Amino acid sequence: MYEPQNTLQGPSLYQPYPARIIRTLPQIPDHQLFQVRFEQEDMVKSFTYRPGQFLMLSVLGTGEAPFSISSSPTRPGVIELCVRQIGRVTKALFNLPPNALVGIRGPYGNGFPLEQLRGNNLLLVAGGLGMAPLRSLLWYALDNRAKFKDVILMYGGRNPDEMLFKYELLNLIDRADVKCLLTVDNDPEGIWKARIGVVTKLFDHVEIDPENTFAAVCGPSVMFKFVLEKLLQRNFSKDRILMSLERNMQCGVGKCGHCMIGYKYTCLDGPIFTYWDAINLPEMI
Repeated sequence: MYEPQNTLQGPSLYQPYPARIIRTLPQIPDHQLFQVRFEQEDMVKSFTYRPGQFLMLSVLGTGEAPFSISSSPTRPGVIELCVRQIGRVTKALFNLPPNALVGIRGPYGNGFPLEQLRGNNLLLVAGGLGMAPLRSLLWYALDNRAKFKDVILMYGGRNPDEMLFKYELLNLIDRADVKCLLTVDNDPEGIWKARIGVVTKLFDHVEIDPENTFAAVCGPSVMFKFVLEKLLQRNFSKDRILMSLERNMQCGVGKCGHCMIGYKYTCLDGPIFTYWDAINLPEMI
């Protein structure tokens, strides 16, 4: 089975490689899933990453921005990036014609500690846009199913129209190799078939052994507070709570200082942090 390594590509940390947008898939409003593939065949074959890492994507004449990788390294060849249109670079990206070329450099960041996760239960808790980076870890675990014990996904959105990868995740509900729990805060049209309520309510529907489980969490800041409370109430040790955090990363290699949190750089020391890190650096979340 494919084993990702935490390595950078090319002779320079700053060198982008040309990649082509081969497909765009609309998600929720102002969000699209971009599927990109390197132009150079040797890059297609050699590019490798860990779930939880990110890329710097550049649009010629506009600039570059960081994006979490939403695809799994178990499915090489095509890289998937879930992008929200919220600035100059993303606006230019959304306006590119089909098959346009972009620049990619990376991967950057630490990613999830896969060696520690294997052989344990895996609990993924996502809120809103937090599903974008956790999707990579989810499919990595399902594609390496024998290396993990129970795999549990809890994902909450504001309403059915604001759930990323909604139909993909709905198809997981009936699978026997994963426990997929989906919820929305409200259902104005009355058509949602899964649960209604905040994501922390999903803890009432699972039995979790904290000594043999790692929790991966990503979502809005307000969600972190209540999810962390639930995990601590379940006696999770602080080193078994992994958080995927986003900051204003601009260089990806710890030179510009834009993503500093206290004495740590999100682009180098993160974006995956343990709850121990958050205790030592309260401004982190």
